[in-house]
Amino acid sequence: MSERPYTTNNAGNPVHSDDQSLTAGTQGPILLHDHYLIEKMAQFNRERVPERVVHAKGGGAFGELVITEDVSRYTSADFLQPGKRTEMLARFSTVAGEQGSPDTWRDPRGFALKFYTEQGNYDLVGNNTPVFFVRDPIKFQDFIRSQKRLPDSGLRDNNMQWDFWTLSPESAHQVTWLMGDRGIPKSWRHMDGFGSHTYQWINAAGERFWVKYHFKTNQGIECLSQAEADALAGSAPDHHRQDLFGAIKNGDFPSWSLEIQIMPYDEAEGYRFNPFDLTKIWSQKDYPRMKVGTMTLNRNPENFFAQIEQSSFEPSNFVPGIGPSPDKMLLGRVFSYADAHRYRIGTNYAQLPVNSAKSPVYSYSKDGGQRIRYNDPSVPVYAPNSYNGPSANPGRVGPDVSWDFEPTMVRTGYVQHPEDSDWAQPGTLVREVMDDAARDRLVSNIVGHASNGVTEPVLQRVFEYWRNVDPELGKRVEAGVREKTAVTEPAAGPSPVAPDSEAAKV
Repeated sequence: MSERPYTTNNAGNPVHSDDQSLTAGTQGPILLHDHYLIEKMAQFNRERVPERVVHAKGGGAFGELVITEDVSRYTSADFLQPGKRTEMLARFSTVAGEQGSPDTWRDPRGFALKFYTEQGNYDLVGNNTPVFFVRDPIKFQDFIRSQKRLPDSGLRDNNMQWDFWTLSPESAHQVTWLMGDRGIPKSWRHMDGFGSHTYQWINAAGERFWVKYHFKTNQGIECLSQAEADALAGSAPDHHRQDLFGAIKNGDFPSWSLEIQIMPYDEAEGYRFNPFDLTKIWSQKDYPRMKVGTMTLNRNPENFFAQIEQSSFEPSNFVPGIGPSPDKMLLGRVFSYADAHRYRIGTNYAQLPVNSAKSPVYSYSKDGGQRIRYNDPSVPVYAPNSYNGPSANPGRVGPDVSWDFEPTMVRTGYVQHPEDSDWAQPGTLVREVMDDAARDRLVSNIVGHASNGVTEPVLQRVFEYWRNVDPELGKRVEAGVREKTAVTEPAAGPSPVAPDSEAAKV
């Protein structure tokens, strides 16, 4: 039997005791020069990093993406070529809740993926819904604040949420998804994932295409009712974490089929609605899904903090053959995600093992807190230079990612297309996709949420919001709310109300 390891401090020096501080006699004060005690206390005070402003509560696992089909006519991205296997990391999360919040609140689920490719990391940051609440990043911060907590009471507030939604009609499609059956997945394994945004693919010949990503769960879609979710929030608040970790530990590896929709570059301008609007989906009749490969999660983290809490995902991480589109929310996230990581986990967050590329890194960035890799002293720290330092090689990247636009500074929405109404797609979802039972559950979920603390004039706008989505739906929502609770008089401001067990906690 090997000798038992001995305790050291962080510098590797052996320590005298694991459980007794150094004092001036038995009853005397603790001595400052007990450096191990000081190190333990100081380390403990700093062992948390700020939680994510959004997507704070989550979990994840490692796995691989295997490409089984040939999409080389659309993209030159090396990791998407037939037969390629790429190690990857997935992180799932709620959006609005804090670290300690239940997994089963009614909320979209983050679906963030990091692929450790031979051309650097490729990150795909999406949700379990193909759309989002807003289409312009200037409204994103306000949306998130409306879903968080009131500044005075520290309570979440349904009135605040509906106030924002009803003043932002572009939210209707996502809110309809959210209040429907898929608003609360049974587990992360039993939900689809979407890149949500529109991206650009470029093939080896320089031809450009617009693309949307779909990750279809091979476990089947399963969801929780509001009552089931409320019960789990109290009895098993980490239900989704437990489910994923336990399934992988037991060898039940979850998988998703990666499918894509491809739109030829020239068809975007004349499409019936704007294909770069994050509040819209593309018709699968117009652009059918095509299978690309399979993503499987087969390895749990060994340390949750180091590998999940410190993981970073940023849509600015593109590889040759893939780039952004005119999607305004995507373009805003290209900056904001990486910047959030610099604040939360440090300037050199990309050097943390979980975030570090598996391919070579030749970067001119230098210094900063928590630097792990340092610059070779024989290589200059500036470019251009005369000493054989790294230099940009356009041949490794391929054609620049670009699109046609008018070089005029404006503050406006997207170019209008014939079917760009904010109400059309959620109305179609209600009338043509949902069956009668699903519509009944949708009404019940909306009524439960809108009856909990939503006051005038917001409540009138809630009824009008759903009438715009579908007249019959709006009528049923109004009747249900009026039956459930008396309509209050106009309030001077938001009224903090603690969520009850029947209300969806969005």
